[in-house]
Amino acid sequence: MTAEAAAALLPDGAIVTVSSASGLGCPDAVLAAIGQRFDNTGHPRNITSLHPIAAGDMWGIEGIGHIAKQGCLAKVIAGSYPSGPSSAEQPEIWRMIESNEIPAYNVPSGILFDLHREAAAKRPGVLTKIGIDTFADPNRQGCAMNARAAAEPIVKHVRFEGEDWLYFKTIVPNVAIIRATTADERGNLSFEHEGAYLGPIEQALAVRNNGGIVIAQVKRLAKSGTIKPFAVAVPGIFVDVIVVAPEQMQSTQTVYDPAVSGEVFKPLSTFTKPTFDVSKVVARRVAQEMRFGDAVNIGFGISALVPRILIEEDLHGSVTWMIEHGAIGGIPLLDFQFGCSSNAEAIVSSPTNFLYFQGGGFDATLLSFLQIDKEGSVNVSRLAARPHVTAGAGGFVDISSRAKRLVFSGFFSAGAKLGLENGNLIIHKEGKVRKLVNEIEHVSFSGRRAIEQGQNVVYVTERCVMHLTADGVAVVEIAPGVDLQRDILDQSEFKLLVPRTPKLMDPTLFRPESFGLKLRSAE
Repeated sequence: MTAEAAAALLPDGAIVTVSSASGLGCPDAVLAAIGQRFDNTGHPRNITSLHPIAAGDMWGIEGIGHIAKQGCLAKVIAGSYPSGPSSAEQPEIWRMIESNEIPAYNVPSGILFDLHREAAAKRPGVLTKIGIDTFADPNRQGCAMNARAAAEPIVKHVRFEGEDWLYFKTIVPNVAIIRATTADERGNLSFEHEGAYLGPIEQALAVRNNGGIVIAQVKRLAKSGTIKPFAVAVPGIFVDVIVVAPEQMQSTQTVYDPAVSGEVFKPLSTFTKPTFDVSKVVARRVAQEMRFGDAVNIGFGISALVPRILIEEDLHGSVTWMIEHGAIGGIPLLDFQFGCSSNAEAIVSSPTNFLYFQGGGFDATLLSFLQIDKEGSVNVSRLAARPHVTAGAGGFVDISSRAKRLVFSGFFSAGAKLGLENGNLIIHKEGKVRKLVNEIEHVSFSGRRAIEQGQNVVYVTERCVMHLTADGVAVVEIAPGVDLQRDILDQSEFKLLVPRTPKLMDPTLFRPESFGLKLRSAE
């Protein structure tokens, strides 16, 4: 069908699940047609949209923005939302959320994928410990992003087999909008030009098993029987409608790069070394936390530089990088291609990786922080003053809730002017916004829960390295050139512990040449 004909199939009041990860895998042509149909006819009205990962972004792929219209969108439940720079005008979906126009929820991405499985199997819901004592917990926000959502709770505490759990009741979608590269004449889908599978099987099954409509946007059509069986990621029996969109982008600002889809492996020499600056110093210190043979999840921010550090230090392959979108191994990509990996060993579905993360089977995770509080809890998911700068939690809660080792990285304060001179960190001007605060705005990671579970938590900044202890956050290393009292202790709203004289951070980190990184053996 045309995108317009497919859009006409959506009934008023539909619950629509959309497969996307910002610009990656976004079925933008179908979403645009739905928005245009509403503009022309006033239908579909009052739809609920489910987005395990954000649909669209602020960099050229509109995604959910096509349907973020009063009367069209009645409710949104998403793992993440379009985000971008604070200087840009906030997307319409954020205006609707902030003005309390529709109930909006931020549910951890892995739990949203779990809910699709429950809908497909016609089970009552998800019992999980993922998200306890975070914003997903009804003792805090219960995933609600505004007052209207708080008035319609979607999660509650229950006792089961003598233990406390979070319970998310199953949500049954009746329309799925997914995306692939190729569809054959029978609707079988393959993903050869995509950077990730994401979760189309779970989303299609949730709809198919409940009598709904599955719409697949693809780049091209092929003759029946020409897609090899093992290349079919979504069988045609799960699909009702094919929409061909030849101009669909592989990802944000990427028309098509065969290295993103694993069709070409790039020489290690082609990966740019990070520029020597303060961010690189932090990434180098994070790299020192790695152990040979680790399976490591990596998130957005400074930590995304660590794979490039290992290439520079001739240690590529010493750890296996993993990202929630599905790539295992290889080199996670940066900027607009984040969520993809080049030279990956395997690309599995997002729900598969989330199961691995939720169960704590991996060795470590490298994540960022916006704020840290006195209990060691971390906020990455919400800043009320600039909501569209943060995308929401995405898979952060699923990844961090049971990780054995966590390394959070970021700058000690926001807006500081920093420099490097003769192997020392120089603070030319102190930041205006403190990031170590008594109480964070949103608990994305619970320090209290981490202590209960025996998780190993490290915070790496340009000024110091800190550890989470049962008594609080302790400074264990300081950067050369930094004054402990003036530059660290006085810049935190809460009292940092200094259990002993902090060690000096490795001075070679602060010099431009290779610092001779040696990984520890896996324990």
